[in-house]
Amino acid sequence: MSADFYLPEGLPVPVPEADGLSAPYWDGLRNGKLLAQRCDHCGTWQFGAEWICHRCHEFDPSWTQVDAKGLIYSWERVWHPSHPCLRGRGPYLVVLVELPHAGGIRMLGNLLGDPMQDVRIGTAVEGVFEHHPNANPPYSLMQWKIVSQADPQAL
Repeated sequence: MSADFYLPEGLPVPVPEADGLSAPYWDGLRNGKLLAQRCDHCGTWQFGAEWICHRCHEFDPSWTQVDAKGLIYSWERVWHPSHPCLRGRGPYLVVLVELPHAGGIRMLGNLLGDPMQDVRIGTAVEGVFEHHPNANPPYSLMQWKIVSQADPQAL
């Protein structure tokens, strides 16, 4: 296991659905890009992947690159292992991140750093791409880290 990986090996590899609906999202992560759907007809942002726009019901919303910056909308410190390979690895932090610049869509991910750190709703975070090129199949994850208060580029 690489020191660059937040969670241990042994978790199921995330793959797109059999119909390929979320394939652009996973391909984007592997290429260092965070993608979300945006309707070409009405401009509505949405996440997770759908065949139709949630607002106007037009088909095939486009995949659009978004900045991997957001705000913690909700969070949880997880103590109970949800998979056998996580036994003895807790706690860890899971955050629901809102992307204000992308219509307020929300994405789940792990919060990097001390699992006992103080976490507050509304805290600025930025995405960190975690690449697993040697997995079969290769994949990448979007993790999150708190933005330094001194960072002038924070949201």
